[in-house]
Amino acid sequence: MGLMIKAFFIVAMVACLTSVAHAIAGQATFYNPPYFPSACFIAEGSGNMFIAANSDLYASGAACGTRYQVTCTSGTTEDVPQPCTGNSVVATVVDLCPGCAANEIDLSRDAFAVIANLDAGRINIEYNRI
Repeated sequence: MGLMIKAFFIVAMVACLTSVAHAIAGQATFYNPPYFPSACFIAEGSGNMFIAANSDLYASGAACGTRYQVTCTSGTTEDVPQPCTGNSVVATVVDLCPGCAANEIDLSRDAFAVIANLDAGRINIEYNRI
């Protein structure tokens, strides 16, 4: 009986360790209001922490309303070499960014400002669905 309990705990620990979410590395830019109308038809007045997702992430609208935690990891230019604020932001997918490449997202101006200096314009990020 003791052996089965030990085996159960080992399996449970391994399951916990392997279920840790992995962040997606990418880049972010920002866009200015107005944020509505949007491709997701999310009601105006639902805050101002938004994401316009690349085509793959948007998935023909399946991502509408999903929330991501986004963190700046570094700058992309020498003009603003240390743009990150050290904060993360939780933002909701409300639109499609047709000009974004894979793993690029376009944040609302307010969401971008939480994690980085607006003067940077483009930053390296990690983001996780929450």
